[in-house]
Amino acid sequence: MSSFSPIGPVVGIVGAGQLARMTQPPAIALGIELRVLANAPDESAARVIVDTRVGDYRDLDDLLEFAKGCDVITFDHEHVPTEHIRALTAHGHIVRPGADALVHAQDKAAMRERLTAIGVPCPAWARVSTAEDVSAFAAEHDWPVVLKAVRGGYDGRGVWVCRSADEVAQAFEAGVELLAEAFVPFERELSVLVARSPHGQGVSYPVVETVQQDGICVEVLAPAPGLDQEDAAQAQRIGLRIAHALGVTGLLAVELFETADGLVVNELAMRPHNSGHWTIEGSTTSQFEQHLRAVLDLPLGSPRMTSQAVVMANLLGGDEPDLFKRYEHVLAHDPGIKLHFYGKQVRPGRKIGHVTALGSNLDEVRARARHAAVYLATGEYT
Repeated sequence: MSSFSPIGPVVGIVGAGQLARMTQPPAIALGIELRVLANAPDESAARVIVDTRVGDYRDLDDLLEFAKGCDVITFDHEHVPTEHIRALTAHGHIVRPGADALVHAQDKAAMRERLTAIGVPCPAWARVSTAEDVSAFAAEHDWPVVLKAVRGGYDGRGVWVCRSADEVAQAFEAGVELLAEAFVPFERELSVLVARSPHGQGVSYPVVETVQQDGICVEVLAPAPGLDQEDAAQAQRIGLRIAHALGVTGLLAVELFETADGLVVNELAMRPHNSGHWTIEGSTTSQFEQHLRAVLDLPLGSPRMTSQAVVMANLLGGDEPDLFKRYEHVLAHDPGIKLHFYGKQVRPGRKIGHVTALGSNLDEVRARARHAAVYLATGEYT
């Protein structure tokens, strides 16, 4: 914890993961002081942010103590209880995004209800509480049925794709509230990142393609290759429309399915997002700087790309705990590659960093990013 008096505005980030960590460099440039609420002193952002407070985001007293002296409170994740966010506001603290907006990223049923009400394209869905409810839903919309935890799921967790009634029980065994969605036969997954400030200024980044593996995003291609210009514009309009309708302040990531019949919204996140990490080098204004600008109600920055093609590849942990000894090969092989490590212990399959490559030819850029990510994780060439 810092003993210095802040010079610039203080932004408190609840959560000390890699998103808070990557917000530190633009905060330094903008003269903004960051404070993070960490579960433990060795978390990702706590390793690099001086003003780290250790506490439990589920404990209102810890949140209220953390908020003292902050000009605005924002989030590294969406797991803070909604009632605690309302309590922070009731105590006079500025929280962005606020509870009325953030609940739509916390509660999938609330999200589906609101998006359906404003006419945003979504899969058919319903709340379900029994296996019979799921079978009735399937009778109307056919198998497979996608069951999702209403709260708490991420990176493929809390999602069950059930191809028959025999597979439904496993979801209910988790003991969480569920909703059912019709399976969407999509061609690929897209994401659009938008930002909105409290006074209503909004910007949209280019639409990107996200490549998933076992429910985890492994690659992001910017801009989405071969995407029709009208579809790209529609995705951006959808993102800005949702941000306005929900009263989002800060960043909003809208994950979409591209289907033969058009775009369908899959998920929302109200914070910097994995699909936007490419913006650190690939955009005039990174998503992390943009989020700071938005929550402080500063003029938003340009989302213009700095290169014709940008590819971000997530670095997933393997069996080798020491990745630093592989730096030399990666950096010597490709001096233009950019590495970002999250200060996390290596575990197989865990996101421990990402690499970014820029250039004019997407295929070449993609091969460079993949080579670096695979070699760092496995020591093998691609």
